[in-house]
Amino acid sequence: MKVTDIWRSHHEPTISFEFFPARTEKAAGNLEKAIDKLAALKPDFVSVTFGAGGSTREGSRQLVDKLRNEKGLEVMAYFAGYGLGPEAILAVLNSYQEIGVENVLIVRGDVPREQEGFEPHPDSFPHASDLMAFVRPQYDFCMGVAAYPEGHIEAESKEKDLEYLKLKVDHGAEYIICNYFYDNQYFFDFVERCRAMGINVPILPGVMPIYSVKMMEILAGICGATIVDELRQGIAALPADDPEALLNFGIEFAVGQCQELLKAGVPGLHIYTMDRSQSAREIVNRLRSDGLLC
Repeated sequence: MKVTDIWRSHHEPTISFEFFPARTEKAAGNLEKAIDKLAALKPDFVSVTFGAGGSTREGSRQLVDKLRNEKGLEVMAYFAGYGLGPEAILAVLNSYQEIGVENVLIVRGDVPREQEGFEPHPDSFPHASDLMAFVRPQYDFCMGVAAYPEGHIEAESKEKDLEYLKLKVDHGAEYIICNYFYDNQYFFDFVERCRAMGINVPILPGVMPIYSVKMMEILAGICGATIVDELRQGIAALPADDPEALLNFGIEFAVGQCQELLKAGVPGLHIYTMDRSQSAREIVNRLRSDGLLC
């Protein structure tokens, strides 16, 4: 089912989870357990990240196939086209079509880190907007794009970043999934600027629980998310070297964010699980016990 149809037919906010392909045998076992525990929550859909590199690319397809055709979950398949030529792009999207995928998130992606000396194809597309313009006329996938409420880390300005997002929507994007943020005001201001620009598709906020301080710092540095003072002060007040206390604090912080977002009328919540289940499960169960989620 197309996610836009889910939002149209749903009178309640959706809940969705993001997974990424495992790269080791141990990680695969942990991912399998996380999938089973989160599938039991009956999410409206799940997403799978995508790497342009060969083994990573195949791992993405295998995970999409498993989630959709073995686990019975509605899947949104990421497609990152960085460095790929037209033939490779079509081959990947055709393979998704063959396994029944209906929803695709079109992103530019980053340089494949696992491929030394990677050279982009001379006919690859420099921006997600160019990629969207190429693939949209050729497929009937329900296509969405990514956005950064605080601005993409490589953008020359928030205004220019928003112009590119509008271009992606003009080229056929039907929904937007946002990078996470630790201050909801960033998201509310972003949505307001989108609507003022004439971007009227559903905009879904991303939620990233705190899993570890190291991971929080690394991810925030990569994607440009501000680690707000409230978060830093709350972490500083926790007992030292107590991962359980940190996890619980992260859950509480995320629940507070989600409560405010849901009360503001967001179409749903997209939780970045990092292939773990405990935080996402507790967040969803808390929100459901509060009557904010079905």
